[in-house]
Amino acid sequence: MAPETIQILIAMIIYMAAVIVIGFAFTKKANKSSENYFLGGRSLGPWVAAMSAEASDMSGWLLMGLPGVAYWCGLADATWTAIGLAVGTYVNWLIVSKRLRRYSIKANNSITLPDFFSNRFKEKKKIIMTIAALFILVFFTVYAASCLVTCGKLFSTLFGAPYLAMMVLGAVFVLIYTLMGGFLAESASDFMQAIVMIVALIVVVITGVAAAGGLDSVIDNAKDIPGFFEFFGIATPTVDANDVQLIQGAQPLFGPRADYGFLSIISMMAWGLGYFGMPQVLLRFMAIRKEKELTRSRRIATVWVLISLAVAVFIGIVGRSLYPTALTTASESESVFILLSTNLLPPLIAGFVMAGILAATISSSDSYLLIAASAVSKNIYQGLFRKNASDKHVMWASRIVLAAIAVIAVIMALDENSVIFTIVSFAWAGFGATFGPLMLFSLFWKRINRAGAIAGMIGGAGMVFLWKLVLKPLGGFFGIYELLPAFIFSCLLIVGISLLTSPPSKEIEADFEEVKTAKES
Repeated sequence: MAPETIQILIAMIIYMAAVIVIGFAFTKKANKSSENYFLGGRSLGPWVAAMSAEASDMSGWLLMGLPGVAYWCGLADATWTAIGLAVGTYVNWLIVSKRLRRYSIKANNSITLPDFFSNRFKEKKKIIMTIAALFILVFFTVYAASCLVTCGKLFSTLFGAPYLAMMVLGAVFVLIYTLMGGFLAESASDFMQAIVMIVALIVVVITGVAAAGGLDSVIDNAKDIPGFFEFFGIATPTVDANDVQLIQGAQPLFGPRADYGFLSIISMMAWGLGYFGMPQVLLRFMAIRKEKELTRSRRIATVWVLISLAVAVFIGIVGRSLYPTALTTASESESVFILLSTNLLPPLIAGFVMAGILAATISSSDSYLLIAASAVSKNIYQGLFRKNASDKHVMWASRIVLAAIAVIAVIMALDENSVIFTIVSFAWAGFGATFGPLMLFSLFWKRINRAGAIAGMIGGAGMVFLWKLVLKPLGGFFGIYELLPAFIFSCLLIVGISLLTSPPSKEIEADFEEVKTAKES
């Protein structure tokens, strides 16, 4: 192994050791009860709540997937996605966070999302809870797989090791860490990882712009590529039969500029709708220690997201200027952040910057694994099969489920040519359409009933699969991002079925009014 590679490895080991220390520090407190393990005893401060929510949400695609899209086809796709995410972040913190924090306590002190939905409608037969838990299990397993793909690509690119071995090693590390500390360890380390991520992004973009000869040089190069530096146009790489970009005279080949119309913009901005159904973000709203602190959290989260997304997109543009022919497939383009870091920074610094990718991956995968495990152990195992199960049994069940989910995610991540952005977009749509409309109507519409809630969840999730697998390949109008039609369909089902069936009980309506009119705590 080359000396430079050893220095990178040393820096990353130091970082991973710090993460493990955090896990150990919270192990005792986390294991006191299932509420501590799964929700941290509602003790998060505003900074930790905000930063951990965004770090767990953004995952490895912020440092690999989003720059990769910008490197491959230019500003449009990446920028409109980023704008949608920024708007969604702000609106979610603004309208959902306080009401959910308050309502989750009123709804029998719910500590998981399936708990909240079930208790919100005062279920006796836990149908909503079971459906919600199963969808969380499915979509978070897909999400976890995307994180493992990130780990595999990172380590195989850095150290020239086989992708499969590196991906499995990443899975083992994340699993051990999550088993130790639960939600508190996850949130505390996510706070640190959010800082590492944004510092890494800023360091790389500043260094890259300087190496490319300045901002004007980067922009001039991007403008030379048809459609690359436009918001209403998109570049079209010329590829061969294997989807590898063609090179001529040391320059990548591009076809004519393609239009980027209103439908494409709305499709990408629809990413913002996903936030209303993201369990890893919604749980932070529930876990903060005081409702009034969510205002500060909103400001912190919004600033972090705006800076991170803007810099991540521009890294792809800088990468195309510096290394126009280095990455010749959509999958390879997701390594542009790694390419810039290892080529432009001193090895030890590059190692800490690479830890930014590891930070993003860990901060997301531990959240995904923990929430999926809680859905099965707390909501299915205890909620349905062993209602008298002790906290100790629930936590042991969660650990078994964690291991099982990790194994399934490893199997799903076996293909090293997987495109991280594509995997994440599907899981994001799944959560957004399954839980987003239900969350909004549960918090803000008194007339929603149990039948409407069930129809909305199943219809939203079903439409994601139908649109993605059957309709989207038809192209044209059907080429839009599946989250948008699925979200709308779920809303229509919730309203329609709720109005066609009996209204909720007076008790449920009274709870709604109490939460609506309660003063901020």
